[in-house]
Amino acid sequence: MARGDDWSRVEVEACVASYLMMLALELNGQRYNKTEHAEALMRKLDGRNRGSVEFKHCNISAVLLALGYPSINGYKPRSNYQSELLDVVESQLEGNTVIDTAAQAAVERPAIEIAVNESMSVWVPAPKPAKVRETASEYAPRFSPVRRDYLAREARNRSLGRAGELFVLELESRRLHGEGKKALSERVEHVAASQGDGLGYDILSFESNGRERLIEVKTTAFGELTPFYVSRNEIARSNADADKYRLYRIFDFRDKPRVFQLPGSIDGHCTLDPVTYLARFTA
Repeated sequence: MARGDDWSRVEVEACVASYLMMLALELNGQRYNKTEHAEALMRKLDGRNRGSVEFKHCNISAVLLALGYPSINGYKPRSNYQSELLDVVESQLEGNTVIDTAAQAAVERPAIEIAVNESMSVWVPAPKPAKVRETASEYAPRFSPVRRDYLAREARNRSLGRAGELFVLELESRRLHGEGKKALSERVEHVAASQGDGLGYDILSFESNGRERLIEVKTTAFGELTPFYVSRNEIARSNADADKYRLYRIFDFRDKPRVFQLPGSIDGHCTLDPVTYLARFTA
């Protein structure tokens, strides 16, 4: 079968089932071999190669993230999927207590502070924009019984958020100390803890010349492309102080924490999707 031919319903169902099995294992912290799963899956398909299977897995990642679920690390979400794939994913998630239980445990699991090991190579480049930007479709309500808020629950995991902030606090102190700025390194402050969380950033740090660096920290235990939540206050602060504002995105925190940064206005790097509204009574 030539690559690019439409997938049959049976093939799509087999691919989704294989993906969800791997996701359950990953969420539970159990080791598995992606190659072995892919080879077993390809034997059930009509001549599909490894590349086409991985592309379909990337489509499934996009569907899961759109439904509020975590996705498998390593399968970069690709949103140009067909409606049939969404239907199949929803069908296999409905009543899937294994995924529900594993996802809930993963996002609510407490986290503790991780010391920055000098041998750690934590900095990575920020994800590059797609060469061909996918056009986001206008919002259309889909009242799905399997839609969840697992990513929002992880964002509300206070122990994970605090552990990420403390990680950055130490990271910044070490950076300045390594640049020969010991006095500045001692002034790095966890303002979210010392002054409250209404400033629009979490860590007050400095450039080597003494200029302030305002750092908002967003931490996830999942992959680098996992969507994150920002408040209107954080967006406003990033716009008002774009020249000194940085968003530090920590990912894979529980396994091997890595960090990339987005300098300046948050909306200059990310598509912002309004998912929650504050409702007020009108007089």
